[in-house]
Amino acid sequence: ANMAQAVKAIAEAEAYPGPSIIIGYAPCELHGVKGGMTNCQNEMKKAVEAGYWNLFTFNPALKAEGKNPFTLTSKAGNMEKYQDFLANETRYSRLSRAFPDRAKELFEKNQKAAEDRYEHLTKLVELYK
Repeated sequence: ANMAQAVKAIAEAEAYPGPSIIIGYAPCELHGVKGGMTNCQNEMKKAVEAGYWNLFTFNPALKAEGKNPFTLTSKAGNMEKYQDFLANETRYSRLSRAFPDRAKELFEKNQKAAEDRYEHLTKLVELYK
């Protein structure tokens, strides 16, 4: 979603003297991204903007420098765009067509989980100060 953030996270992980893990959102053809796989970068940006995926890093080495080791890069998601994001992927829209009432209920729970996750991440920023 943000190339500069990705490069920074990879460089940080590579420089860390211990084990590092990088977890990324990478749509595949089974997600059924409208417009095909050439739109993956746009889909990643939409995932972050909607709040479906959050950008953050944790580097324990920063604590020794007096810096916060936990950095939350993404902003709170645009929850009005959240349902649009889900509807754009075949894996979700297929569920909506087959079981509309159940899908609505699940998508609302999914959105609430995303809101709660972001709130938790903002608390981690404060916790690690």
